Amino acid sequence: MSAPEPTAIQTRKLRHIEACLRPDSQYARQTTGLEGVAWPYRALPERNLEDVNLRASFLGRPLAAPVLIGAMTGGAEAAGRINRNLALAAQRLGIGMMLGSQRVMLERPEAAASFQVRDVAPDILLVGNLGGAQFLLGYGPEQARRAVQEVGADALAIHVNPLQEALQPGGDTRWAGLRDRLAEVIPDLDFPVILKEVGHGLDAASAALAAPLGFAALDVAGAGGTSWARVEQLVHHGEVRTPDLCDLGVPTAQALRDARLVAPGVPLIASGGIRTGLDAARALCLGAEAVAVARPLLEPALHSAEAAEDWLANFIHELRVALFVGGYAAVRDLRC
Repeated sequence: MSAPEPTAIQTRKLRHIEACLRPDSQYARQTTGLEGVAWPYRALPERNLEDVNLRASFLGRPLAAPVLIGAMTGGAEAAGRINRNLALAAQRLGIGMMLGSQRVMLERPEAAASFQVRDVAPDILLVGNLGGAQFLLGYGPEQARRAVQEVGADALAIHVNPLQEALQPGGDTRWAGLRDRLAEVIPDLDFPVILKEVGHGLDAASAALAAPLGFAALDVAGAGGTSWARVEQLVHHGEVRTPDLCDLGVPTAQALRDARLVAPGVPLIASGGIRTGLDAARALCLGAEAVAVARPLLEPALHSAEAAEDWLANFIHELRVALFVGGYAAVRDLRC
């Protein structure tokens, strides 16, 4: 029996991977704002580099460093290979991982294999992923539980991406009432739920609306890295036709400051243009409890788990060096 033909959503996932590797998938003018966060330098740090403590805890799980592999892909064979390589790297380094959107898996069960990574990464903090708009189109606690249970995840991220959807032909553009719908769903779930943007930034008003709903964390996913509005236009048109719209968003540094102000009791994840260990250090200093990295890992993960591990190991080393020369003994000491 021949393999089933890929669905439109599976084909789109593969084209997303191709588009994300293009330089013009990145913000043209916006930066993360992290470059403007002053970083101290100590000529006499009075400690040894190897003694800098990067250990952290997130969502009740220990991490060797406060680093997560960000949500990327799933739903096709190539995506499954990427996910397994990333999961292997996370297992070896003792960090966490977010899966890409699992909608395709719920609608097409044979796609589930591309999200199955527990056999190679039994110990990592693993976060599932569903789109927020789907909860206005029939999804509820049952689908949320399936997304977590069928891959052995520890938590679920619900992503919000109105700009991406608005610029995607046939995208989900009916968002009225989502806050109230999530307020109904979250109390019925017995695992942590994260609200995450996808790279255009969680603004202060939205963070304030989300704060009372019971989210275990907010992933601000700020502007300055990959623009998923650009990705959609590259996928469907081969070019960016509305560059001004595609560069809209809240820079990562500003999103962190705003969320810390309006949702002071909710843990924050910093993502969106995090490219170096110094970026990570600055984001943690602004109040994030963990940082997530995605696009820089895509090309290494296409090659091997070892390539992804090497990139991440260097990233974590850069984070350790930043703390060392900044005079910090541990991640818990970071505050701007």
